[in-house]
Amino acid sequence: VQLQASGGGLVQAGASLRLSCAASGGTFSVYAMGWFRQAPGKEREFVASISRSGKYIDYSDSVKGRFTISKDNAKNTVYLQMNSLKPEDTAVYSCAAGVVAVPRDQSRYNYWGQGTQVTVSS
Repeated sequence: VQLQASGGGLVQAGASLRLSCAASGGTFSVYAMGWFRQAPGKEREFVASISRSGKYIDYSDSVKGRFTISKDNAKNTVYLQMNSLKPEDTAVYSCAAGVVAVPRDQSRYNYWGQGTQVTVSS
């Protein structure tokens, strides 16, 4: 499975962005999907995940209420709608796919996209 993330950019605090992650080369609907981010000098961290059916969704505490993850199996795409962005959201955002039982555990994901940069200015 190949994953291609897009939609990042430079925005001001309070703005919104929508990230997309398009999958190819596999059966997208069997995978849970996750978004992770890595800020400069920090470890990569969990942001959000969605089960293969879309029924189970999880967010980190830092983005809960501001970010929304969704999945369109017909388009083989997962989205991350990011609202009320803060400077601390600045990071490279990567999507991942896998058959995972613990979606917050990045080691459980089999496939990773290349990442898209999100920069939020104050």
